[in-house]
Amino acid sequence: MYKRQALSLASQPASAATAEDLQKDAAHTLQTLYKLNSTAELLSKKSKGILVFPKIVKAGLVFGGSYGEGVLMQSGRVTEYYNSVSASWGWQAGAETYAYVVFLMSDQAVQYLAKSQGWEFGVGPSVVVVNEGVAKNLSTSTIKDDAYAFITDQQGLMASLSFEGTKISRIKK
Repeated sequence: MYKRQALSLASQPASAATAEDLQKDAAHTLQTLYKLNSTAELLSKKSKGILVFPKIVKAGLVFGGSYGEGVLMQSGRVTEYYNSVSASWGWQAGAETYAYVVFLMSDQAVQYLAKSQGWEFGVGPSVVVVNEGVAKNLSTSTIKDDAYAFITDQQGLMASLSFEGTKISRIKK
């Protein structure tokens, strides 16, 4: 059963058909995140930009990868389009989809994204992945990192103990 579910997830398209669909999906992803996590809404009010990837598809069997398209929102409107690509190697099997949102908290983080040939996580501004423990300790006075990432809407089954790199690059829509 899990094998069939993983195969059906891997066959689903990773990107929105049009820019309008991508914008609509991104807005829905944000609204859902805000309902589930009040810390995300707090960060949105202080952020300089928000990267929203409404659907990332990830699959792997020893070698793996993921792909998805998203938007950069500034002052409540979409300003750019991006993709997120990752490659991995190691012990892994399965497929999953998920959404992720990165709140860019400084002008430097937004500028780095705009000027770089792609943002590789682990290089450039520091990114904190927000889980329940981190969320409980975040407030307007404790926000100090360049970016905060939330992963949500996970579906599928993926077991992994691997090395992975993710790169975010600007695309035309």
